[in-house]
Amino acid sequence: MTSLNLPYSNSALAAMLTLSFASACDQPAALDAGGRDGGPPPSDAWVAPTPTILSNSPVTGTADAPLNANATVTFSAPMEPSAVVAAFTMTTGTTPVAVPGTVIYAGTTATFWPAEQFTADTMYTATVAMSAVSTFAVPLAADHVFSFTTGNTRVPGLPVNLGSAGDFVLLAKSAISTVPTSAITGDVGLSPAAATFITEFSLTADATNVFSTSTQVTGRVYAANYAVPTPVNLTVAIGDMELAFTDAAGRAPDQTELGAGNIGGLTIARGVYRWGTGLLIPANITLTGSPTDVWIFQVGGDLTLDSAARVVLAGGARAENIIWQVSGRAELGTTSHCEGTILSQTSIILRTGATVNGRLLAQTAITLDSATVTQP
Repeated sequence: MTSLNLPYSNSALAAMLTLSFASACDQPAALDAGGRDGGPPPSDAWVAPTPTILSNSPVTGTADAPLNANATVTFSAPMEPSAVVAAFTMTTGTTPVAVPGTVIYAGTTATFWPAEQFTADTMYTATVAMSAVSTFAVPLAADHVFSFTTGNTRVPGLPVNLGSAGDFVLLAKSAISTVPTSAITGDVGLSPAAATFITEFSLTADATNVFSTSTQVTGRVYAANYAVPTPVNLTVAIGDMELAFTDAAGRAPDQTELGAGNIGGLTIARGVYRWGTGLLIPANITLTGSPTDVWIFQVGGDLTLDSAARVVLAGGARAENIIWQVSGRAELGTTSHCEGTILSQTSIILRTGATVNGRLLAQTAITLDSATVTQP
């Protein structure tokens, strides 16, 4: 199953900027004998280059690809995201059988995440069809095909790339509210909603009107109706937030339905964990691992951290390597504590005195009640 990013991704912005640059650099119209516009266009008119694929991973012929790996290709030019998503496929078997997965396109790199981990000692073939076109609508010269074979090992998972969304400690689309006094360390962003939907922060606009400040925020507050370049920057950040959500949701799980949706009291090693419905944390949990280990928690419903329950880190585990990908609502109870970035498709709610060492990135609203959120 493939997934398409919303139109305000980094790649879409790059396309717009590239098109604007190309337009500005166009040759002027030919002049007639009187110096007026007219006549045929110049013979040396610029032609958009044919995009190529510079590299792919795993490298063609790899014989021991990890079971929890992905497949990536890097293009020579910015591409049309929807065309890349449709063109990037994977098969296995002598009689090719399609491998379901999620395609993520960011920058000039496309990544195919299989829906389930690869099977050991199996050959896979990835194809990027020439229907993948650049932002100038120029297709690849030919299909790009590469094959690799898996081994029987797994490697530490890759972090989720937050892009410019990682520049914010709070980022939402419809509203951010607080019951004073909250303490926020890091920048705050809201888009496409205006600053009037950031409530009870007592905002003070900067003289430039690019941002505002608040005594409850150690950092800057940005909203979609502020002066340039804030609106464009926020559009990109929101697109990156949605891209990161899709990326995290697309990772193949190491384990499903751990604790039948109740993980209170557990010690959890690195990996990708998936629940088809909600996840409850009624008592402390411990995430233990090294500073480079990654945890991704894929929650099909709501995430609920009960009052006073805590997420504890051990062995060098770091909050920036922890992602809570929540399809429903994320609610942190009174005086609870969470580590990591919460990517919620709906809302994030912090009850009185709740604390987070991480980020809150919501596709609707964030609601705080005398809460503390610190960007790691």
